[in-house]
Amino acid sequence: MVQGNHEQSYRVRALKLFPWICAHCGREFDGKKLSQLTVHHKDHNHHNNPPDGSNWELLCLYCHDNEHQRDQVGGESNNSPPSREPERPFTPFAQLANRFKRNTAA
Repeated sequence: MVQGNHEQSYRVRALKLFPWICAHCGREFDGKKLSQLTVHHKDHNHHNNPPDGSNWELLCLYCHDNEHQRDQVGGESNNSPPSREPERPFTPFAQLANRFKRNTAA
C-alpha cells in the first residue's frame, strides 16, 4: 500500500513542522486526539508535498470536511482551482498571540 505509506510520511513531517492546532478554528490537539488533526493540501494536489510543508495546513476533521465541501459548492466548473489567497491568506499562527495573552492574564 504505497499511497498509505506516502500519506503517513507527509503527515509525520507536517506534525513535526506545525503546532498541533487547527489552522482554521484554532482548536488544540494532544496525543489522545491527534488522529482528529488532518493534513490539508492547500492546492488540493496530494502529490505536491514540498519538504518545507508550504502546501499543507493542519485542520481538524470538521474544518477539513468544511473546506472540501466549500470548494465543491463554490465552483464545480472545469476551470483552474479556486484561489483563496485574496480572501483568506494562510496564517497558521494568527491567533497564537491572543491565546498567550489570555493565558497570562488569568
